[in-house]
Amino acid sequence: MRIGLATATLLLSGAWTQAAADPAAEVRTAFATFVAAQNAHDLGAVAKLLREGPEFVWVTRGTAIWGRDKALERFAALYAGTWELKADPAEARVVLLAPSVAQLIAPVRFRIGPPGQPASELEFVMTQAWVREGDTWRVGSLLPIPVPPAPAPPPAKP
Repeated sequence: MRIGLATATLLLSGAWTQAAADPAAEVRTAFATFVAAQNAHDLGAVAKLLREGPEFVWVTRGTAIWGRDKALERFAALYAGTWELKADPAEARVVLLAPSVAQLIAPVRFRIGPPGQPASELEFVMTQAWVREGDTWRVGSLLPIPVPPAPAPPPAKP
């Protein structure tokens, strides 16, 4: 009977912990880890945050890169030059689409440049689909949307 009671207590406490968790905060934390891994050019850490399999997709410069391995190859090429991601996870908006699926939208800035060339700083709205696999949130899709430059002010009247 004690074993049964102890098991029931453990199961209920686990359910309570899961119910009390804040998925949006968990996704923001995972996003912060993603940003740090990107800036460290740590392919191993990035790989752990991307969903495995061919259904992972990253749309970049109008091209869809399907599969985690292909995405990691592209990141490795980008890391050879200047690649820095600036983002404040607190500015990210997270929409929970299902208990284990979330959409993250965040303003980001990239400093990007080929090896040996000056880098450009570009603004994007980053859209990511995150999927909970076990206790871990992983990126299922990446869609950085470029923010157009602000229009030039009209010329001053003489």
